[in-house]
Amino acid sequence: MGMRWLVDGMNLIGSRPTGWWRDRPAAMRELVEELEAFATATGEPVTVVFDGRPFEIDEGPVEVVFASRRGPDAADDDIARLARAGVRVVTSDRRLADRARAAGAELESVGAFHRRLESR
Repeated sequence: MGMRWLVDGMNLIGSRPTGWWRDRPAAMRELVEELEAFATATGEPVTVVFDGRPFEIDEGPVEVVFASRRGPDAADDDIARLARAGVRVVTSDRRLADRARAAGAELESVGAFHRRLESR
């Protein structure tokens, strides 16, 4: 088993103007499907953390987590708490990246991760 990926879900979704804001739950489900394909292809564990009110998302090989509280930086705080050595955090949020790096995690930008998903 490889390194665990810890994905800042809304940061990844919001990085492209796909119209995700018109149907946020659909965009979240679509991302989970993409991450499931990635996890299956690579054999690497993936956790995605979303902001917002929890709703039903079918989980396969991807662990789906909703922020433990509401408000600014809620998901970021949870991601920072989960970050540690052996985890690669996917975000382009500079403050979150600094916090994750300080906890010993590796970082990958959302742009680099999008390219990784597209190259499969």
